[in-house]
Amino acid sequence: MNSLLRRTLQRSFATIELPFERLFGAGLNPLAQLGALGFFLFWIVAVSGIYLFIFFDTGIERAYQSVESITRDHWLHAGVMRSFHRYASDLMVVTAVMHLLREFAYDRYRSVRWFSWFTGLPIIWLLYVSGITGYWLVWDRLAQYVAIVSSELLDWLPIFGEPIARNFVSTGTLTSRFFSLMVFMHVAVPLFLLFIMWVHILRISRPKVNPPRALALMSLIALLIVAIANPATSQGQADLVRVPDGIGIDWLYLPLYPLSNVWSYGSVWAVLGAFSLMVALMPWLPPLRRARAAQVDLAHCNGCARCAEDCPYEAIRMVGRSDGLPFPTEARVDPSLCVACGICMGACPSSTPFRRSEELVTGIDLPDYSLKMLRERVLDVAGSLHGPARVIVLACKHGGAGDRDGAVVLPCVAMAPPSLIDFILSRDLADGVLVAGCAESACYNRLGVRWTEQRFAAQRDPYLRARVPRERIATIWASSASAAQVEADLEAFADRLRVLPPKPLRSPLPVSAPSRAETRKDVVHGSGT
Repeated sequence: MNSLLRRTLQRSFATIELPFERLFGAGLNPLAQLGALGFFLFWIVAVSGIYLFIFFDTGIERAYQSVESITRDHWLHAGVMRSFHRYASDLMVVTAVMHLLREFAYDRYRSVRWFSWFTGLPIIWLLYVSGITGYWLVWDRLAQYVAIVSSELLDWLPIFGEPIARNFVSTGTLTSRFFSLMVFMHVAVPLFLLFIMWVHILRISRPKVNPPRALALMSLIALLIVAIANPATSQGQADLVRVPDGIGIDWLYLPLYPLSNVWSYGSVWAVLGAFSLMVALMPWLPPLRRARAAQVDLAHCNGCARCAEDCPYEAIRMVGRSDGLPFPTEARVDPSLCVACGICMGACPSSTPFRRSEELVTGIDLPDYSLKMLRERVLDVAGSLHGPARVIVLACKHGGAGDRDGAVVLPCVAMAPPSLIDFILSRDLADGVLVAGCAESACYNRLGVRWTEQRFAAQRDPYLRARVPRERIATIWASSASAAQVEADLEAFADRLRVLPPKPLRSPLPVSAPSRAETRKDVVHGSGT
């Protein structure tokens, strides 16, 4: 059931995102920038809120009049800023919910990612508390309704010694001091929210906290258009003598408030508690069987730090040498953070399948899917290929070719060292190599697509040698919901290969194993790429 729901959501996101990517490119796909947009919207809300506070009066009798003055007398600046504040807050809720659903859809909430998922729950709670306290400050009929329902919900909990709801049932009981407390909460809660947002990204390598400038500008323009076309207004001054009715509800911030008229307050709290508990426990339900962490072989590690630089989860750090070899550092893996994506193996300069030894080893390797196993899998697939356009597919298991028969399936395409492609083409194991990874805007391991592209473009070590014919290499970045696209692109690639001139063949490597000194030399100089 869980997997079916994820696949359905993933197909939905892939369908929605396709027009954005075709129109603006993967880099400006807003659904791929939800986290960064959340930070951006927070700053819009913060700046607009500070500006509005200049014109706001915290007195119980003057709060509504000051907001009306902002809306009507100073519409050109403060009124537009009020609408900015309102709609950016609403959009922040949409961003947070979509971000949660998208991470669930692409299965990026379990294993070592549990921390970011778990800390996202208090972000949702604090976001709603911030918005609800903001509605109180307007002190119109909607604010009165929110105040009454909120206080009755809080009174149901055994928190306060005396009921606070009675402050909103008659005139004279609500003072400006209480209003000042609401202002303080509306300022303090967002500050704590910002702190939790910072904690939320602590374990993320190279987190995005700023969207691309073009996307930020488009978001600002969209908010401005909505603010001018449909300005935020109040719903009549609050009157504690009368019960508020016929009011408009903000269904983004107040979806459960109308239910309090149907359900008991205990039922509302039960729904909130059950939802929070379910979200908090999702990374462990069902239990995930984790592959064994990457392992370092110090005999083949020269401390170059490429594995640590490329790890998306900061699971590798460089420490002082412990084996006496003449290198200052060595790589050390934290098993609690490693997801066995293999990107570190693809980054290691000693990961070269050209080395013909009885035990093919590299500086850092996956015990469950070693470089030797990868080379053997490639040789097996190559032996089954026939025809004038033999293509070996190196596929990410999370991408559109992950379920394809005959593909060399990897935890991440960046696990394959560039020398593997050189090995395939120079030894005539295939006429072409298709690298099929995740969708560019939904890379499961975050950096796999980027590192692969940069290695192929000789912008990142280890890079693909210039001697490798680029016309015999193709890349496809597609989600698991785009298997048909992968097959179509594969056929088009095979058609291109058929019209290319034959490859010049190189003589095979000797099968004798290199000496230990030769192996050490390869490691020191980073050969094989």
